Amino acid sequence: MLHLTKGCVGCLLSRRAVLALTNSGARMSSHDHQEVSDNLDMSQPMYWDRLDTPLPDRPWKDVLDSTDKSLKQKKGPWTALSKEEKITLYRLKFNHTYPEMKRPSHEWKTVIGGMFIVFGITGLVVFWQCHYVYPPQPHTFGKEWQAKQVQRMLDMRVNPIEGFSAQWDYKNKQWK
Repeated sequence: MLHLTKGCVGCLLSRRAVLALTNSGARMSSHDHQEVSDNLDMSQPMYWDRLDTPLPDRPWKDVLDSTDKSLKQKKGPWTALSKEEKITLYRLKFNHTYPEMKRPSHEWKTVIGGMFIVFGITGLVVFWQCHYVYPPQPHTFGKEWQAKQVQRMLDMRVNPIEGFSAQWDYKNKQWK
């Protein structure tokens, strides 16, 4: 059925090896034996601050220190807690509040600035090309030449029924 030569098999195996090395976060000799990327365990629930999912799968802080543990185990009504303690308890479960999540970002300024930089560089390249790369415009682009060409077309009565000469009044010598 399918016949693979040694070269094809070797090529496929070498591609798989290269992909495995680049995707696994392998150590490389040029990086002084430091880890290239951190591996995330995607099988565990993740924390997301999102407006459409108000209760994330896991709390913001997984590892609690002694003060957080003592505050979490504190018994009694909420009114007995101070404002700072309430905020600290909230921040154990959530990273941002709804107003903090709804606050607009200033990323649009970076995008607009990048667009202006690209437009400016493009304009400089076009300006340079117009002056140093492209040849000068032919003399047929001049106003005098175009006027002479229009007069020649009218004298020859080019396309007199529905075209160019049909729009010219030959008695009054002006456009209709």
